[in-house]
Amino acid sequence: MQYTPENILIKPGIFPDDPDLILSITPEQAGWEYISFQARRLAANQSWSFESGENELAIVNLSGRYSVSSNRGRWSPIGSRKDVFEGAAHALYLPRYSEFTITAEKDGEYAVVWVPTDEDHEPWLIKPEDVEISVRGGDNVSRQINDLLPSDSPVHRLVLVEVYTPSGNWSSYPPHKHDIHLEDDKGNLLEADLEEVYFYKIDKPDGYAYQRVYTGQTSPLERAGYPIDALVRAENNCAVLVPEGYHPVVSAPGYTTYYLNVLAGSAQTLANQDDPRYAWVKDTYKQKDNSLPLY
Repeated sequence: MQYTPENILIKPGIFPDDPDLILSITPEQAGWEYISFQARRLAANQSWSFESGENELAIVNLSGRYSVSSNRGRWSPIGSRKDVFEGAAHALYLPRYSEFTITAEKDGEYAVVWVPTDEDHEPWLIKPEDVEISVRGGDNVSRQINDLLPSDSPVHRLVLVEVYTPSGNWSSYPPHKHDIHLEDDKGNLLEADLEEVYFYKIDKPDGYAYQRVYTGQTSPLERAGYPIDALVRAENNCAVLVPEGYHPVVSAPGYTTYYLNVLAGSAQTLANQDDPRYAWVKDTYKQKDNSLPLY
């Protein structure tokens, strides 16, 4: 598949047959194997039902408050923040063959992601107080990281991370990639082959971020004659597909950029390698951005 700026940027849509749907990504649409993603809304006292089938699945509250009833148990409340900039998310992990109904106790939005699995793991509600929050990088490459479902979590493939990039700052920088599975001579994992979705929220209506996705010489797509070099403008409720390659982000001055990272692939990890041309920047940082953490 040839990826272009037009098909790696997924914009929110209007779905007459499913009016609560904000945005949808399928493996067929993305040209990959694992990740299905939806952003959805619910009005208070309204419900949505779904089955995970042969997939592990996670629900991430973006805003509002919910309850979930299922053949695996019941959880309430899920969510407490009025928007993504107020606090960390709740995330509910459900194993395959889960049947559930999510009901809004307050109006809000949430993301649902699922990937195929042949493993069974226990349901798991991640609460905001359980989420490790850190500030990564330095200077104008400072950003806040919320590890919702980090590496080595008791799941099969899913990794979930929330990232906040302040006004004018860069994130996912130095540019890094995770498009091959690479181990050293001792079997230590250096890089995993991962698909990734960036789902964006911006703190003010006119805000935006730019993201570049580009492949290097080791990329399977590059070697197959389908290189990627795409620069896209991501606005509120947009998503960017990262099938392969490096993928840095910059937030427009005056705006704070949030994105939910969803990753899945050859290992439940964030193992990656920097673009060697830009890795030197890490040695120049003098301090963290004092606007972080946001909360």
